Amino acid sequence: MKKIAIYPGTFDPVTNGHLDIIKRSVELFDKVIIAIAKSSSKHPMFSLQDRKKMMELATSHLTNIECVCFQNLLANFAKDNGAKLIIRGLRVVSDFEYELQMGYANASLNEELDTIYFMPTLKNAFISSSIVRSILEHNGKVSHLIPEVAYQHILKLKGQK
Repeated sequence: MKKIAIYPGTFDPVTNGHLDIIKRSVELFDKVIIAIAKSSSKHPMFSLQDRKKMMELATSHLTNIECVCFQNLLANFAKDNGAKLIIRGLRVVSDFEYELQMGYANASLNEELDTIYFMPTLKNAFISSSIVRSILEHNGKVSHLIPEVAYQHILKLKGQK
């Protein structure tokens, strides 16, 4: 039986921190589904299709990855895709409390579901999509915070290529 894990997120945009966790995850699981959440309540900067495109570009060198969009409950999405593990990243202590609550909530909705937590490497520990978006809004440099292919896609979207 294949070990399938889901790495869910808004990925608005994908960062080097996300990629760090993905690269380590693909070594542990037969298949990693990158589940890009619609998350309209978060008012994403990039469209769902652009976020998926950036993730596909950033992970194109990995063979056991599938990038999909979703908008239903994560616990149901996991069940529908035969996954029993959720991958989440923890950067700071405040992430832990929220992620612990979400892990318990998901397990209450799907008893077969468990969550595994990764800490990003030290060089990526401070990177978040919200920091990247804030820098982008002020026309600052983000090329060192996100995968190069995602950066090039953003430049195309802004008409700066």
